[in-house]
Order: sequence, then C-alpha cells, then structure tokens
Amino acid sequence: MTAAGPRSQLLREALASRVVVADGAMGTMLQAADPSLEDFQQLEGCNEVLNVTRPDIVASVHEAYFAVGVDCVETNTFGANFAALAEYDIAGRVGELSEAGARIAREVADSFTGRDGRQRWVLGSMGP
Repeated sequence: MTAAGPRSQLLREALASRVVVADGAMGTMLQAADPSLEDFQQLEGCNEVLNVTRPDIVASVHEAYFAVGVDCVETNTFGANFAALAEYDIAGRVGELSEAGARIAREVADSFTGRDGRQRWVLGSMGP
C-alpha cells in the first residue's frame, strides 16, 4: 500500500467521526503576498505559475492555514487545467504546474504532521 493509502483511510475515518476543517481562500492569500509581474512570468493573475516561480509564497499560505489548526489544505491548482491555462497560452504546462502545486502542499502537510503527529491532508483543487 502506498503512503496515500493509509492517509486516505485516516481521512475517511476522520470524516466519519468528526468535523474535518479545510482551508479558505488561496487566491486572496497569494495576492496579499504581493507577487510581482516577474513572479507571474508576465502572466498576471495566473496564480498557478507561482507554484514554480515562488513556491515559498504558496507554501506560506499552506503554513498559515495549518498553523491555525485546519486539517486539510487545497492545492494551488484551481486554474491548472487546459481551458484556464490556454487563456495565458501555456496550456502545455498543466502537468508541471499541477505537480508543483501538489508537491508544495504535500511537503507542508508532512512538515506539520512531523511536528506533532497529527495527520494533515492535501485536497486537489480543480476549477472549471
């Protein structure tokens, strides 16, 4: 069984027995960090690009939510789909940006779990 297998089972058990709290807005928190146009690779508003150019900002959002006690964070991948990225002419980067967003969230979740042993989960975010 993969590491995701036991985590999935633990999430099902938690959902069956208690309220599981997820994070809030990602985009608002990213904008509060005031990333530059260079951070966006001249693709202003394409938050998913920050997964590769400014993973520190994305990680800090996940850290802020875990620090206040949420159980789950969503990946910074809401717009990491062909339709949304085609608007920026970067549809070919779906895999790269999705993987980076998932990796950042998983690393932060694992870091917090390692501190106190309390399981944290990562939820994939997928927009229309």
